[in-house]
Amino acid sequence: MEKNKKVVVIGGGTGIFSVLSGLKKYPLRLTAIVTMADDGGSTGILREEFGILPPGDVRRALVALSQSAQPLADLFNYRFSKGGLRGHSFGNLFLTALNDLEGDFGKAIKQAEKILAVKGEVVPVTLDRVHLRAKLENNQLIIGETNIDVPKHNGCLAIKKVYLQPSAFANPLALKAIQQADLIIIGPGDLYTSLLPNLLVRGIPQAIKKSRAQKVYLANIMTKFGETNNFRGENFVQEVEKYLGSDVLDKVIFNNHQPTAKRVAKYEQEKAQFVNYDSRALADRKIQILEEDLLRPRGFIRHDPEKTAWVLFNLITAQ
Repeated sequence: MEKNKKVVVIGGGTGIFSVLSGLKKYPLRLTAIVTMADDGGSTGILREEFGILPPGDVRRALVALSQSAQPLADLFNYRFSKGGLRGHSFGNLFLTALNDLEGDFGKAIKQAEKILAVKGEVVPVTLDRVHLRAKLENNQLIIGETNIDVPKHNGCLAIKKVYLQPSAFANPLALKAIQQADLIIIGPGDLYTSLLPNLLVRGIPQAIKKSRAQKVYLANIMTKFGETNNFRGENFVQEVEKYLGSDVLDKVIFNNHQPTAKRVAKYEQEKAQFVNYDSRALADRKIQILEEDLLRPRGFIRHDPEKTAWVLFNLITAQ
């Protein structure tokens, strides 16, 4: 029965990579809805020179859902280190070429899905060309996702709000996936640059609210300097609700397994902190709080694909 369950994962960046790569091993129908606000690095150059929608987050989701041989997935992630192509990833260039051949970014993604033997589909949250802006607590305006992600300003200043310029309308395919979903997963990922840009698209918060799916927010394990300084778990939830609406989320999943001091030390050099939380701070909401060990056993402090997928799959089978 579970093979008919439809799961939508909303986000961008490396955050949802772990979720998608874990869930693809289960009998589910997966859709990744990804942000179109990225404007840094290879993606930014291709946006400027070719007028293409940002391919970076699409590429990551395609690779995460790929069932092809590993060398092909590695090729899509390969980044040139010298010459005129320095900084560009092969996958971004490949999607740009497909976009030119097909004359449509959506069709280019479909072709890439076939080539990579993708399980499920990858859907841009909007087909409009937009840029992300952030207003800081001192009313300073930061223009561009990459300038928010890697602050050249005083990163200690809190972000007061983010918005898209110009405003964007939802991709009909994204709305359809949300409407038909049995489970909607938001996150994990950089709050202001990977997650909230999806909720800034007109029609997306409303569609999530109307959907009969379980709505789950997968909270981050570490904070991000320049975005979520000193955030606790409840602060992440409050910000998501600020853009999604209150009483929309059904469940929030927090990681309750703390990494070793040695692993955290590397992140502290980047002014990042382990995300602690107090579930009592969310007691006035209807949200069910789940506490799970989701931590990768070694390496980067990120969600473990297998652990995370198992927890999420159990939510579906319990329906």
